[in-house]
Amino acid sequence: MGPSDLNTSPRAATGAGAPTNPVRRVAAASLIGTTIEFYDFYVYATAAVLVFGPLFFPSDNETAQTLASLATFAIAFVARPIGSIVFGHFGDRVGRKTTLVAALLVMGISTVLIGVLPTHATAGNIAPVLLCLLRFGQGFGLGGEWGGAALLATENAPANRRALYGMFPQLGAPFGFVLANGLFIVLATTMSEEAFTSWGWRIPFLLSAVLVLLGLWIRLSLAETPVFAKALAENRQVRVPVAETFRSSWKIVVLGAFSVMLTYTLFYLTTTWSLSYGTGPALGYERQDFLLMLCVAVLFMAAATPLSGWLSDRFGRRPVLATAMVGGAVVGLLTGPLLGSGQTALVMVWLCAGLFFMGLVFGPIGAYLPELFPTNVRYTGASLAFNAGSILGASLAPYTAVKLATAYGVSWVGFYLAATAVVSLVALSLLRETRTSSLTS
Repeated sequence: MGPSDLNTSPRAATGAGAPTNPVRRVAAASLIGTTIEFYDFYVYATAAVLVFGPLFFPSDNETAQTLASLATFAIAFVARPIGSIVFGHFGDRVGRKTTLVAALLVMGISTVLIGVLPTHATAGNIAPVLLCLLRFGQGFGLGGEWGGAALLATENAPANRRALYGMFPQLGAPFGFVLANGLFIVLATTMSEEAFTSWGWRIPFLLSAVLVLLGLWIRLSLAETPVFAKALAENRQVRVPVAETFRSSWKIVVLGAFSVMLTYTLFYLTTTWSLSYGTGPALGYERQDFLLMLCVAVLFMAAATPLSGWLSDRFGRRPVLATAMVGGAVVGLLTGPLLGSGQTALVMVWLCAGLFFMGLVFGPIGAYLPELFPTNVRYTGASLAFNAGSILGASLAPYTAVKLATAYGVSWVGFYLAATAVVSLVALSLLRETRTSSLTS
C-alpha cells in the first residue's frame, strides 16, 4: 500500500456525504482493537495449556487435567455467536462505533477479572465455575468485536482496496499472539516455576486493563463509518437484524461459517494444541523454548496476511482463499512426518508453513464476509458467519487433537486438519465472488 492509498479520501471512495475518518486512524483503531481482543483470547489459551489444569481442575490424571482445561477454552466459542447476535443488533441499528466500544469493554473486563480469580485450592468448586463464566464473557465480547472492526475498515475503504484495508483487523491476531506469548516467555524465564504457578500467570490478565484503555481512547475518537451513516440517514435499518439475516441470508451465514472453518482449526492446532503436544511427553520441549518457536512462526502469518489482502484485491477473494485452503490441507497431511519427527528444524517448518497458510486464508476474510451481506444486516451477518465458524473449527479442535494424538498418533491430527480444509473449500465453491460488489446496498 503506497502513500496514495493512505491519502485516499473515504468520502470520495464510498460516495457518501457523511463525516469520514482519516485512513490512518481507521487502520489504527481496527488493528489495535483486535490486537487487544486477541491478546486477551490468547492469554487464556496459553494459560489453559500451561497452568489452568492443576489450578482449577486438579486431578491425578494429567491428561484429564489438560482436557478439562481445554474444555473451558471451548466455552468462549459457544459464546461468540451469541455475542454476534447481541452486538450485531446494536451495530446494525445504532452504529458500528458505539457497539465496538461496548464489545471491547466486555472482553477486557472479563479478562482482568480472570486475573484475580481464586483457584480450586482456595475456593473449591466455585473457582472453575467462575472461570467458565468469565471465559463466556471473553467469547461474548469477541463475538461483537471482529465484525465491527472488519466493518470499520472495509466501510471506510476505497472500493478497489477493501481487502487490503480489511486485513488490518486480521493483523491483530498475530500481533496479539506475539504480545501474549512474548509476555509468558518473559515470565517463564524470570521467575521460578513455583512463583509462575502461584501468581505469575495472573500478570498478563491484569495488564489487559492498560491495553483496553488504549483501545478505548483510539476508538472513541472515530466518527461513524460513511456507509452506515448513509444507511442511517436513509432510515434503512431493520427492526430485528438477526431475524432479517436468517430470512434473507441464512444460506450465506451457513456457507460462510463452513468456509472459515479451516481458519480456526489451522490456527488453534498450530498454536494451542501444538504447545500442549510440544511441551508434553511426546516432544519434551521446555515451555519457553516452544513459545519462542511459535512467536517466530507467527511472523509468517503476519507477513502472509497483508500479502493475501493485496492479492485478493487484484485477483479476487475466492482464488486466494482456495489456494490457501489447499495449502492448509497439505500442511495437515505433513503433520506426522514434520511435527511428529520431533526434530526442531522439521517442527519449525510445520509451524511456519501452517501459520503462513493461516495468514493467506485469514487475510481476505475481513473484506470477504462483510461483502456477502447488505448494509442493514452486515454487522450481524458477517459476525455470525465468522463466529459460527469458530464453533465448527476451533471450539473442540485442541480437545479433539489431544484425543486423536493419544489414541491414534499425531498423523491423525493432520488428517483432521486436512478434512476441515476440504469442507471449507467445498463451502467456498458455493459462495459468490465479491471483489467488485458494492457495500452501499
